[in-house]
Amino acid sequence: MSSGFERKPVEPDNATIEDLMSVAPCTLRCEDGVVSVGGVPLADIIEEYGTALFIYDEEHLRRQLRTYKEEFASRYPESSIIYAAKSFCCVAMDRIVDEEGCCIDIASGGELAFARAAEFPSEKLFIQGNNKTPEEIEEAIAARAAYFVVDTLDELDRISEAAERRGIRQRVILRICPGIEADTHAYIQTANEDSKFGFNIGNGSARIATEHALGCKGIDLCGYHFHIGSQIFALDCFSHATQIAFDFMDEMRRDFDFTARDLDIGGGLGIAYLKGDHPASIAEFAEVTTTAVKTEAEKHGYPLPHLYTEPGRSISANAALTAYTVGAVKKVTGVGTYVSVDGGMSDNIRTALYQADYEAFVLEHAEEPRSMVCDIVGKHCEAGDVVVFNRSLQPCKAGEHVCVLATGAYCHEQANNYNKQVRPGVVMVADGSVREVVRRETYEDLLSRELG
Repeated sequence: MSSGFERKPVEPDNATIEDLMSVAPCTLRCEDGVVSVGGVPLADIIEEYGTALFIYDEEHLRRQLRTYKEEFASRYPESSIIYAAKSFCCVAMDRIVDEEGCCIDIASGGELAFARAAEFPSEKLFIQGNNKTPEEIEEAIAARAAYFVVDTLDELDRISEAAERRGIRQRVILRICPGIEADTHAYIQTANEDSKFGFNIGNGSARIATEHALGCKGIDLCGYHFHIGSQIFALDCFSHATQIAFDFMDEMRRDFDFTARDLDIGGGLGIAYLKGDHPASIAEFAEVTTTAVKTEAEKHGYPLPHLYTEPGRSISANAALTAYTVGAVKKVTGVGTYVSVDGGMSDNIRTALYQADYEAFVLEHAEEPRSMVCDIVGKHCEAGDVVVFNRSLQPCKAGEHVCVLATGAYCHEQANNYNKQVRPGVVMVADGSVREVVRRETYEDLLSRELG
């Protein structure tokens, strides 16, 4: 195909919506042909708010945050959960994270502005990003952010200077690269030796950074951080990274008399995008990671650090679906069927970037078997504008509605205005009511920055 996707012959799976519950929001129900989330029929939501539309199950978001807190606290009391805002960020989401007693990981001045608009407590703000601008550093220090996770020596110096001007010592965690390749797509591996992120342990950069940080007057070095990638199913990657981290931490204790009091093991737990996926549970992730930390600490005679983990996708992905209206159905002899919808790579670019897979159903025929194989494609001027590639769907026609599941992570965040498409709105559903938390863009929004 000219789109770059490799088409393989597949047979329809004849699945109905009942077969897709493992990838759906936790309150998704189908009763007497009516599909609902949070007690509200999807048809009613679509009628009021239109399409394309992100629909989030608030109970699912809260349940995931609570489960992380409970599973880690029961195994490792000195632990905290840091929600990765990059997976899904809006003011309403930031408030939910705060209400559930979790911290937040922000990676730009824009995400900081959202956290401040949500009145997120400064003592729970973690500042990430491999190239924080001087302005972003100043903004975060002015906001009294709890921690910076630092990737470069230049950044260490900038933070130190900005903190000294205010007469404070800024708490810092150094991001280190264990040099392992996580079992995930190459584009979302983040701890390889050639990664743009962090200080490499193997080539001595992490050692140099530790010594440098300890000599900065405006820096309070608290510990280390590693993040090995995203959408990981093989949990042994985390154990391996933890072993490497503790070996390094023990070396730093011996050589510089520095004992890390904080360790951030990142996030990356995979989720089910397809009905046949079997990712590890949050409980299994907590068991493997906390056991690894306790084992390594005991082996090295190292004091147990405060443990942080940074879930994002596993909080937000399955919490949402995207609803579209079908504009046309086109059958191409010898190729296949295209179902065109009123969105595309402007609201879900993951398929174009990583050949991501999704499950979908037709709202009006949700209880019927998915008896055709098709591509769900967008309205943009790109052959690669594909939302769901070569997968099963119920037969449908123009005017009906396609719902794509597990779009709660990195879809809203990576949305764009290609072809000057307006970005979708976002609603949250809970306990039988719907609230619009991000309104749909308008043409006026698109024109508002134009100077003529």
